[in-house]
Amino acid sequence: MRLSPVRGSVAEKDAPVTDILVGIAELKTALLPDRLITLGLGSCVGVSIFDPVARVGGLLHIMLPDSAQFNDITKPAKFADLGIPILVSEMRRLGGSIRFFQAKLAGGAQMFSGLNKNLMLNIGERNIAVAKRTLKGLGIKVMAEDVGGNKGRTMILDTSTGQVLIRTAGAKIKVI
Repeated sequence: MRLSPVRGSVAEKDAPVTDILVGIAELKTALLPDRLITLGLGSCVGVSIFDPVARVGGLLHIMLPDSAQFNDITKPAKFADLGIPILVSEMRRLGGSIRFFQAKLAGGAQMFSGLNKNLMLNIGERNIAVAKRTLKGLGIKVMAEDVGGNKGRTMILDTSTGQVLIRTAGAKIKVI
């Protein structure tokens, strides 16, 4: 997938851009000018964090809000409560400073209409709530979000601009 890059300086315009795919229950970081992309955000939530000073970005694709009920955790990025602190740590390792970190969220949809919300355990809503609570606990402000609803999304973080592009089925690309 290639999007038209928006670059500021001549050097940035000439820099090769790599699109880095972030799978379900994964997190990845990138430096300017690369893009981080996650597909298939239904009830899952994408958490992007960007440092506009260091131009370091990170993207996490969480499936579940809380790891407390699980004993054998092999993929901590699956959970909001574990994945977000790991993402922050990885971004700091690349030179990012938590005081500049800006978060954006996407996903958390109710994908199965007509079903009793209680039967679905409100996973999307809970993912959103725990992600926000974890970010707040780390002192990271949520700058924008595109959450809820009943449609899946693709989330793209552009480290050259800090923009997050949201592609939703049947809608135009939205910038948050």
